[in-house]
Amino acid sequence: MSTKLFDLSGKIALVTGASRGIGESIARLLAEQGATVIVSSRKIAGCEAVAASIRESGGNAAAFACHVGDVEQISAVFKHIRQQYGRLDILVNNAATNPYFGHILDTDLAAFEKTVDVNMRGYFFMSVEGGKLMRENGGGCIVNTASVNGRIPALYQGIYSITKAAVINMTQAFAKECAEFNIRVNALLPGLTNTKFAGALIDNDELVNEAFKQIPMARYAEPDEMAGTVLYMVSDAASYLTGECITVDGGMLA
Repeated sequence: MSTKLFDLSGKIALVTGASRGIGESIARLLAEQGATVIVSSRKIAGCEAVAASIRESGGNAAAFACHVGDVEQISAVFKHIRQQYGRLDILVNNAATNPYFGHILDTDLAAFEKTVDVNMRGYFFMSVEGGKLMRENGGGCIVNTASVNGRIPALYQGIYSITKAAVINMTQAFAKECAEFNIRVNALLPGLTNTKFAGALIDNDELVNEAFKQIPMARYAEPDEMAGTVLYMVSDAASYLTGECITVDGGMLA
């Protein structure tokens, strides 16, 4: 067996939501292992900052802005990848939104549509376009960032939890139909993680202490603690892994 199972040299990877948090940690780790990483999120300035930092550390990275809730921008990023690189080996669908925190009965249409457009439609069509490019070039790996909320819906995060449950099913659907093209599709299910995305919870001492009661490790994760699982899923170490959803939650669901 090779001792370089996690070597990604020569691979082209696209990571969405990569200007901060879990996405940034994933982008940095993939680059450290040799991949050329396309750092993507809604705003180009944040992408450029992360890509420049990766290059300064000796890695290969470029930036391209893409709002995955906009299908035209999805088309644009894949047109760019085709022209610039000619292929894609790794796609990490990590960008997500959670604009509404409140009772499910009070969810308004705007919050519903925004959450569905990014977390469901965005992941779906990113996977479609990425999968087509991978099919043309003999295969690849797709990783979707779902959530423990996709297994057990979180209080006052109804529509967000529903979309993350859809991502879990979506992962399995793509895995079943894309295996014949040597495309593996898996999902990461993070628990409570110290990101700006989770700031409303983490910055509230009462809420975070209540959350710790449900987590055997009694703490939240740091973004870097999520990246290693993604590296495994896109590496040769996971060559027979597809349709799997790996939970990284400090034991919460246990």
